[in-house]
Amino acid sequence: MTQEQTHEIALMRYSVIAPLISGLQDSFSSHAAFFRDASAKGVTAPDGTVKHFAPTTIKKWYNHYNQGGFDALIPSSRADLGKPRKIDDELQEQIRYLKTNYPRMSSAAIYRQLRDNGSIRPDDLSESTVNRYLNRLALELKTTTNQDMRRYERPHINEVWCGDSSVGPYLRTDDGKKHKVYLIALIDDASRFIVGIDVFFNDNFVNLMSVMKSAVAKYGRPQMFNFDNGSSYRNKQMELLAARLGSVIHYDQPYTPTQKAKIERWFRTCKDQWMAALDIRDFHSLDELRGNLMAYVNKYNQSTHSSLNGKTPQDRFFSEPACIRRLSEEAIDHDFLLEIERRVSTDSVLTIDHVEYEVDCRFAKQRIRLRYSPDMAEIFIVEQDGTLTPIRLLNKQENAFVKREKIHLCRGDE
Repeated sequence: MTQEQTHEIALMRYSVIAPLISGLQDSFSSHAAFFRDASAKGVTAPDGTVKHFAPTTIKKWYNHYNQGGFDALIPSSRADLGKPRKIDDELQEQIRYLKTNYPRMSSAAIYRQLRDNGSIRPDDLSESTVNRYLNRLALELKTTTNQDMRRYERPHINEVWCGDSSVGPYLRTDDGKKHKVYLIALIDDASRFIVGIDVFFNDNFVNLMSVMKSAVAKYGRPQMFNFDNGSSYRNKQMELLAARLGSVIHYDQPYTPTQKAKIERWFRTCKDQWMAALDIRDFHSLDELRGNLMAYVNKYNQSTHSSLNGKTPQDRFFSEPACIRRLSEEAIDHDFLLEIERRVSTDSVLTIDHVEYEVDCRFAKQRIRLRYSPDMAEIFIVEQDGTLTPIRLLNKQENAFVKREKIHLCRGDE
């Protein structure tokens, strides 16, 4: 099983217990009630099917996460538990077709239909197996694709941070080149407080992550991040990052801008106020533009807001200090490392973005997991016990003077 496959399974498990981890399960009277509800709802597996795991299994995932974090959810054995192995994909499709087009058809009638048309043999598949699969399918077919488009506001700060990017002004640098500037921002849903913002020449995941890291360091972690489906937001690195922080990610449905209306409205306000009064000819670098933007954001955060009953976003945000769940600097640095997998050559060398690095000879000819900072300044090997071991750039000239340890074999009476 590849690293990507194991991560997909671990992320699926985390998505089930995430409300419990992040504190969004207030509507349940107990953990047991949450586990039963999660079991009934089911979860979309990596293969696209909806699976319903037993409450005891979901409880086991929760306990494993509490003991070992996200890495404890990564499977170490087979990953097809719970899958109806006796019913292959083609047979599942036939059963789904019959139940969808003939909803009043019983499991016994479906079983007879499949038996009569030669799709199954009684010796290979029992009626009870088909009935169990239909019970799981029935829960799935009761779901609806209609969106509940109600206007909402979270009651507490740091429950939801909504993030997005917007095109800013065009900046002409000292070299005479004209560059498009992007604004990347995070807004707290309950307070309208801008927790993170910066300007960049590129709208990508690495720049988004720098805004997220700065915001988490200042104001703690949110229970949920709300993003759209852009490539900067919807990727495996983002899912791993949120899982390590202990947060949930909600991706808006395509073509539904109202689901992130607050950040869209703030960008409009920013353009009407900040950009409209900006003489871009006075700025020749991102640092100069950044300083001016930060001054505007500080003023916005300290201005009264009509939807906050006359309060400022800053006053509303800091009125609930108990909701600010700060993380240690060490934990933040660890959680905001990216992750890749590489194979080490026989001479203990691996390559990342055409740059060669050397590792300890015990990793030679192995496929290893790496964590690294976005600027590639720090790269670590993830050891079996979870500790991080730094690696360094390959220096062939230096290695030419390293004394190798020779292995001597005993002979005779030695």
